[in-house]
Amino acid sequence: MSKLNVAIYWGAACGGCDVAILDIHEKVLKVKEACNFWLWPVAMDFKYKDVEALADGFLDLTLFSGAVRNTENQHIAQLLRKKSKVLVAFGSCAHTGGIPALANFYRKEDILKRVYEESQSTDNPNKVRPQVSHKVPEGEIEIPALFDWVKSLDQVVKVDYYVPGCPPNPERIWEVLLAVVSGAKLPPPGAVLGAGDKALCDTCERKRSEEKSIKEFKRIATTIPDPELCFLDQGLICMGPVTRSGCGNQCTVASNMPCRGCYGQPEGTMDQGAKMVAAIGAALEAKDPEAIDRALDSLPDPAGYFYRFSMSTSLLERRKE
Repeated sequence: MSKLNVAIYWGAACGGCDVAILDIHEKVLKVKEACNFWLWPVAMDFKYKDVEALADGFLDLTLFSGAVRNTENQHIAQLLRKKSKVLVAFGSCAHTGGIPALANFYRKEDILKRVYEESQSTDNPNKVRPQVSHKVPEGEIEIPALFDWVKSLDQVVKVDYYVPGCPPNPERIWEVLLAVVSGAKLPPPGAVLGAGDKALCDTCERKRSEEKSIKEFKRIATTIPDPELCFLDQGLICMGPVTRSGCGNQCTVASNMPCRGCYGQPEGTMDQGAKMVAAIGAALEAKDPEAIDRALDSLPDPAGYFYRFSMSTSLLERRKE
């Protein structure tokens, strides 16, 4: 069997998805035996011009991690879409916008002003900012331009499959890679791979009460959770009710940490954050408005909690002017 031609790209992200690929450990050698890598900037020296020279459809598989934040991300997304038979949105940022998409709660101008003029560590009396292009004696230097809002990969190009997670579970990564390498029949395009269909709560081993009665919310940094009881029963925000299963419960069971929601919403849920608002409302013990306000006051930054990974693909998408 001839080797598969593969590309891996890192857009607006932290790089954890690339590391997660290596977390399949010695199995990565089997991947190397079956694949020729034509682009993987974090691991090897490649040039965009080399990819541009490839024939359209030359790449059998591309794993694209990271959101689309600037013109470079968009250019490479469009380039890899053109060169790839199968394009996978790999990880939360490519899937639903991820952490970078929390910037969509602010205007681009607000962000630039904060970073280059107002932050406590900034010494910039002339209020100098990076320019998209700048002429120097040797020629013209160009850097990517920021977009007004952060986009998921499928808001820029057509995506064949999605592999969620921040980062994806290494065991699920191996399952996906094995399926592609072995030539196994994949589900119809548009499917989510390496994840379950149920909510995370349905796979969690923690004991939970039938009726929630939250009086106030706690922060994980200020309490030690009971390792056997449901986090929500303890007043700790856990996104398990509105998050897709498939991660192996690494946070909730293995690490005694509430779910952050990185695997995205299960099938049938239109907006992960809005669904969580409904879940919290149903779980509050208080019924009178003042008691509800006191409970909600103990929950800092609800938007950041509920849309931590899904802002780009939410019904909100971004701050509305």
